[in-house]
Amino acid sequence: MKFILKYLKPFYAAMALGLSIKVLGTVVELALPYILTHILKNVVAAQNLRLILVWGAIMIVCALGACICNITANRMAARVARNFSENIRRDLFNRTMRLSAAQTDKFTIPSLESRITTDTYNIHNFVSMMQRMGVRAPILLTGGIAITLIMDSYLALTMLALLPLLFITVMFISKKGVPLYTKVQKSVDGMIRVVREDAQGIRVIKALSKSEYEHRRYDAVNRALVKDEKRAGITMGLANPVMTFFMNAGIVAVVAMSASRVANHQSDPETVIAFMQYFTLISMAMMSVTRIFMMYTKSSASARRIAQVIETEQDLTVKSEDDFPPVKTNAHIKFDGVCFSYAGGQDDLNNISFEVKRGGSLGIIGATGSGKTTLISLLMRFYDVRSGAVYIDGKDIRTYPQKPFHEMFGVAMQSDFIYSATIEENIRFGRDLSREQIVNAAKIAQAHDFISAFEDGYEHVLSQKGTNVSGGQRQRILIARAVAANPQILVLDDSSSALDYKTDASLRRALSESMSDATIITVAQRVSSVKSCDVILVLDEGRIIGHGTHEQLLEQCEEYREISQSQMGGDFVE
Repeated sequence: MKFILKYLKPFYAAMALGLSIKVLGTVVELALPYILTHILKNVVAAQNLRLILVWGAIMIVCALGACICNITANRMAARVARNFSENIRRDLFNRTMRLSAAQTDKFTIPSLESRITTDTYNIHNFVSMMQRMGVRAPILLTGGIAITLIMDSYLALTMLALLPLLFITVMFISKKGVPLYTKVQKSVDGMIRVVREDAQGIRVIKALSKSEYEHRRYDAVNRALVKDEKRAGITMGLANPVMTFFMNAGIVAVVAMSASRVANHQSDPETVIAFMQYFTLISMAMMSVTRIFMMYTKSSASARRIAQVIETEQDLTVKSEDDFPPVKTNAHIKFDGVCFSYAGGQDDLNNISFEVKRGGSLGIIGATGSGKTTLISLLMRFYDVRSGAVYIDGKDIRTYPQKPFHEMFGVAMQSDFIYSATIEENIRFGRDLSREQIVNAAKIAQAHDFISAFEDGYEHVLSQKGTNVSGGQRQRILIARAVAANPQILVLDDSSSALDYKTDASLRRALSESMSDATIITVAQRVSSVKSCDVILVLDEGRIIGHGTHEQLLEQCEEYREISQSQMGGDFVE
């Protein structure tokens, strides 16, 4: 609740006003049965038509007043709940975007998606319900009990005897419900993961005729979710029937006792009628309290999951140069004895050391899983090294502030994302870039010709993930995005795999001519993409097994020579 209250703090004034109106409407509503009793006992008995009409009008005014107050308060409650959940979603999304790669791996993408959708929806419903019922139900409950005690304490005590049983039932069921709904949300995470994977790979699934297989995989996680929801639903579903049973038992007891009391002239029919109306209000209030507890159970589990993300401390903080002092070097980029492990066990990168001068080029080649992308992730500080250090201009990257550090880079990855917008917007990517810079970047990336061929040119709208252009065109748009801001370090992580050799060679020439001041790092499977680099690293199982120029590696590194010969027979044509 502390987490929810923290976000409700800016809305205390609006909530106080709305709750005041709600209190007024509920009190007026609570007075209606009492007015009815007065009319039946005193006004009707006087047989004064004018008085009957006056008191009837008073009842109508009270009923309308209660209705208007409740509608107004409910609208204000909806506004507060909407703005409250908007703030939570904003902060949750903001924190999600600022999570380190390790933290994102820990939470998982499907779980983060579930937290920002289903979990925020649960909290929204709880806050809205609390404002609508959290005041009305207690007032009806306590007010109804107080008035019935005044009207007929004997009958009222019969009803009060059931209340402890009702509260114990609600508390017991609610306590059982929190862990059950937490498990439900985890199952939702699993279902979202499968749906997300299938949506991303729908073309491959259809191409390989694996729709039935994916149906079975989805059915498995769906059944698991249904099973968890069933357990939670059965447990929480006990509340309403048990409450109804106790309340009906109370009504039966009250009716039986009131009949005897009326017969013995200890009470009167008008009081019994009003008493039954109050008992109905009290019953409704108890049912509302039950619903609040049920919603609290869901929202409590959801609030914990959201708080886990929002309250996660940033792990990639800026370190002091006293702890990580700079080194003297002529290199722009320097790896010094870097070791790293994703799981904290066996190293995924082991003792990686190399240097690249400013304006130079580095090629990284190796088999799948050799550690190429991991090395790039460490360079851009998506993760921190386990041991060793990474330096840019002699300064440990852990001592750079995040924003200026990442502004050094231009990055294009093979599986990078394109969103549904124009080509120009995808290249600009929210940065302050002129049209001239965008066109120039497209020319360097060998994308200008095919973009100009579209009828609407740079205003051509791309579909989500760029499915309405070819793979090579998509990669060239991503490369144009990477070079558009003239970065100090350009990272091309297998971003030209869909390009033909001629286009790839033209791209490399354009990069060399137009970005001579930038340090270019190329990760590739093809030797032709890294052949002209000043330094080439050959990785195998997280270790450097080859280091040098293309000619040196052909002579000294058997694995590189085998890759070269298998791809091009050892010869290259530019």
